[in-house]
Amino acid sequence: MKIVRHKTKIVRIGNIYIGSDNPITIQSMAKTKTANIENTLKQIKELENTGCEIVRLAIKDILDARALKKIKPKINIPVVADIHFNWRLALEAIDNGADKIRLNPGNIYKRSEIKEIVSALKLAKIPLRIGLNSGSLRNLNSKRLSMPDKLVKAALDYIKIIEGLKFYDIVVSLKASTVLDTIEAYRKLSRLCDYPLHLGLTATGSSGQGTIKSAIAVGTLLLEGIGDTIRISLTDKPLQEVKAAKYILEALQLRKFGPEIISCPTCGRCEVDLVKIVRDLEAKLTTYNLQLTTHPLKLAVMGCVVNGPGEARQADIGIAFGKNEGLLFKDGKPVKKVSFNRCVDTLLKELENSLACYSISQLSSSTGKQANRQTDKQ
Repeated sequence: MKIVRHKTKIVRIGNIYIGSDNPITIQSMAKTKTANIENTLKQIKELENTGCEIVRLAIKDILDARALKKIKPKINIPVVADIHFNWRLALEAIDNGADKIRLNPGNIYKRSEIKEIVSALKLAKIPLRIGLNSGSLRNLNSKRLSMPDKLVKAALDYIKIIEGLKFYDIVVSLKASTVLDTIEAYRKLSRLCDYPLHLGLTATGSSGQGTIKSAIAVGTLLLEGIGDTIRISLTDKPLQEVKAAKYILEALQLRKFGPEIISCPTCGRCEVDLVKIVRDLEAKLTTYNLQLTTHPLKLAVMGCVVNGPGEARQADIGIAFGKNEGLLFKDGKPVKKVSFNRCVDTLLKELENSLACYSISQLSSSTGKQANRQTDKQ
């Protein structure tokens, strides 16, 4: 099965392009006071190293807005300024180097104020995110419309104002706190406009519950081809948001960030500490500077003889355990027995060897193509 994505407009955010066939990008939000530059930079760097591609910063006051000028030169990913209530903070954030402005139609809705912001966006040549949340809609108590319809109507009304000002570099999000409302709202809006959509739920809760709710809602929409960038909002450290987003994109085979680990849930037949092996393997993989995105591999770590050998054969590299030791498979063939204590190091070594072989084959292929081109010229 291949996911067919909705064709949306292309919007540039700093050095990142979203929309159309561009990769679905991962966003998160720093959870620091932006004006505390040291703490904010530390968190952004951690996000960058985890795989965050766009970061949003809360701009509560003039000090937050002016901090952008000092933050921007020291990071490598685009910054979205998150503006609420005070429209003038958007102007200040633009002047200080924001790569995108997020406005909430629930609290910045006067046409005169929107006009001033759009004029500044045009001069700076940066986009606008229309970011709606179910908890901050105007006329929230209206019973005539369902929550998804309220979100969609509010989005379309705001889009109409922005388009009336001849501005079209727009990204839209409409987040509810429930899975079904979020899915329905995005489905409806995707049929009514072709602006890139930023997916996510709002107020999802703790990491465990929030990740599951987000995976269902965001995963469903992505599976239907809806969505161009995502943020998994969690009551947790922002690094967990990025990790969850990567897992969702990998599960749908929309992006690859490293080896896929296949491991069994264990049962009474398992005679090794498989949980420890998998945790150690995941931890060590994060420290390896390997070509994991250009040549993704599947690693199988299996705990018993029922499904173990089959899954290990089907993976690029796999180990199927018996008692205290396992049988290593590579490219579907058994290679050697490996002890429990050496299995993680053995898997990593085989992974390095596979990637080295891939690099050599790529270099050889590239050299051959260059030689052919030279021959053609002669």
